[in-house]
Amino acid sequence: MSNLQRTIKNEVVLSGVGLHTGKEVKLTFKPAPENTGINFVRTDLEGHPTIEALACYVTDTQRGTNLEKNGVVINTSEHVLAAIIGEEIDNIIIELSAPEPPIMDGSSKFFVEALEKAGTVEQSAEREVFEVKEIISFKDEETGSEIMIMPSDKYEITTMVDFGTKILGTQNATLKNITDFKTEIANARTFSFLHEIETLLDNNLIKGGDLNNAIVYVDKPLSDETMKKLSKAFKKDSVTIKPNGILDNLTLHWPNEAARHKLLDVIGDLALVGMRLKGKVIANKPGHKINTNFAKKLNKIIKIEKRNNVPQFDLNQPPLMDIHAIMKILPHRPPFLLIDRIIELSDTHVVGMKNVTMNESFFVGHFPGAPVMPGVLQVEAMAQCGGILVLSTVPDPDNYLTYFMKMNNVKFKQKVLPGDTLIFKADLISPIRRGICHMQAYGYGNNKLVVEAELMAQIVKKQEE
Repeated sequence: MSNLQRTIKNEVVLSGVGLHTGKEVKLTFKPAPENTGINFVRTDLEGHPTIEALACYVTDTQRGTNLEKNGVVINTSEHVLAAIIGEEIDNIIIELSAPEPPIMDGSSKFFVEALEKAGTVEQSAEREVFEVKEIISFKDEETGSEIMIMPSDKYEITTMVDFGTKILGTQNATLKNITDFKTEIANARTFSFLHEIETLLDNNLIKGGDLNNAIVYVDKPLSDETMKKLSKAFKKDSVTIKPNGILDNLTLHWPNEAARHKLLDVIGDLALVGMRLKGKVIANKPGHKINTNFAKKLNKIIKIEKRNNVPQFDLNQPPLMDIHAIMKILPHRPPFLLIDRIIELSDTHVVGMKNVTMNESFFVGHFPGAPVMPGVLQVEAMAQCGGILVLSTVPDPDNYLTYFMKMNNVKFKQKVLPGDTLIFKADLISPIRRGICHMQAYGYGNNKLVVEAELMAQIVKKQEE
């Protein structure tokens, strides 16, 4: 598998009923541009609001992994997300005509089949992968559940479950490679114990269930009253118990199907990290709560690593471009030329440098008693690096000017003082098209992140002004 992002080729539709809401729902998988990620869209609501599949939007894990953003809810997202990860799809739109995806048979099988029917296509942008370098763990002291991830050359998962009942007991399941998801995990159906089903029915919380979309393990005597209640709920003349202790009308795909379904849930919940994982996950007694809390912890670690990933360069080596070469490309001139050197330049990234001296013109009026480089000029310096990147794509850069289009998520982390050496690194978020450069930029000084921003700029021919 290449390291390029993937989306689906064609739209594909599934219909069914939500397990907990009991509502009829149409689910449409749609292709999405590079760097979109996995997005849910509620087509039944005004404005078709979008909820990104990210751990920060998890609000409830009682009966599935539920997301909420600005009051808009997606219930029971995990089976769909697991199928998308299992098919190694990075960018996709999931349109829903109700809050909850269809439960189908309680597994990811039908979602996998739909995605394979839609087909996949590689995109231009590289896939973002979090490569685990050391063991990261999370434990729920209350339940004893624990999940960890350790270094590995691929994404693999092991689940160990202990349900504390004679009927089910202890089970393990392992997925050695995500490419085996379809054959080893996708068909594993959701399950519940009889006492849980009774509680859900009594509280009117399982409106879309029947004996075809959940394995029910009988962990208590089945009274006549319970039999009648189940028969009515599942629209059956009668229900009986199989010799292996599950209600009738279902045959287990594997003896450890429950552990395999828990593994499926882990994959779906960890999709909320928002990028691919390269590491071995070991989950002991996993559940949606600990899975999603672990995803949130991984998000924080990834964010810190990104910010602290200070590029190291030998500044004594001759630069790729000195100030004279820069002035041949950029239209800026002192005192507003804020880049001294270009250290690296490729089709997708640029690294530049600036020496901040006491002689800078802006120190004359910006806190002259305690000089600090203005934040807006730090952003401008990063943008000038981006200008080098986009202007390098045309044969006559001196005939173009660069203009800001927008900036998002600008953050200033440290003061920049006279004597500091700033290193700016900008990476394309998407390929340059029609002279538009969309990039994520970082500025570092004294081995610390000092500024970051998402920037978009466009080059325009001078005569087109």
